[in-house]
Amino acid sequence: GLVAAAPAVALEDCSPETIHLRGDWGSARFSVDVVDTPQDRSQGLMFVEAMPRLAGMLFVYDREQSVAFWMKNTLIPLDMIFVGADGVVSRIHENAVPGDLTSIFGGDQVFVVLEVNAGIVESYGISVGSEMRHKVFSPETAKWSC
Repeated sequence: GLVAAAPAVALEDCSPETIHLRGDWGSARFSVDVVDTPQDRSQGLMFVEAMPRLAGMLFVYDREQSVAFWMKNTLIPLDMIFVGADGVVSRIHENAVPGDLTSIFGGDQVFVVLEVNAGIVESYGISVGSEMRHKVFSPETAKWSC
């Protein structure tokens, strides 16, 4: 019985709508909307007036690349977590200001970006070097895979 149940748990654990983060600070889980097309990525969280505390948006790119974000038409302050194809957090930008047109550089080897409500990074202690788990990461390259 137990063996048969294990795959279902693993599958549920790695649903497309859930992201897991872990580090020496502990662990966290967020409900996410995945945006993986240029059109959806450019829209992002523009015009969103509120987001549940443990929700976020996961921007997924076709490959690791240089990315920069701005807060045009964004109404809520955000923390941005930049992650490479290995699932390791490479850079964090806290408290991005709503409406600010300043470019926020995420790095040269970014595969996904997780945007969460401002203050989340600080409240959990999420740091560079933390590991992220989601089905978008290849088991061959991810430090913590599904």
